[in-house]
Amino acid sequence: MKLKENFERQLSQNVNTHLMLTHLLPEIDKAVKIIHKKIKLGGKLLFCGNGGSAADAQHLAAEFLIRLTSDVNRGSIPALSLAQDTSTLTACGNDYSFEDIFLRPFKALVKKNDVLLCITTSGNSKNILNVLKFAKQNKI
Repeated sequence: MKLKENFERQLSQNVNTHLMLTHLLPEIDKAVKIIHKKIKLGGKLLFCGNGGSAADAQHLAAEFLIRLTSDVNRGSIPALSLAQDTSTLTACGNDYSFEDIFLRPFKALVKKNDVLLCITTSGNSKNILNVLKFAKQNKI
């Protein structure tokens, strides 16, 4: 019985996720168009996230820099993860605050037409909120 309940719960979650994503398609399309425009204008993608989301940020940056599949050999797209440098992360956490580990390097690296992409499961991480607030204030 437990297996059936788990399957039904997972199926229900998958259906709900699909429905949610379907409703988000216009917003996703809008984001893709903005990213495309900014890249064409010479911008770069800056990713950040904590824990597993940091790994996702690094993975996505690599996919843009290298290529998604061997079937598509496109040019490199400028992208980097703000979570890839442990020396910078730990120095900032130690010397300033863990809440500034993305903000401090972001301020140094961001330029006009760059795009910030934050990956977060909770949406409540201070270090993510801080960098988003700065990006919004500076029209990034």
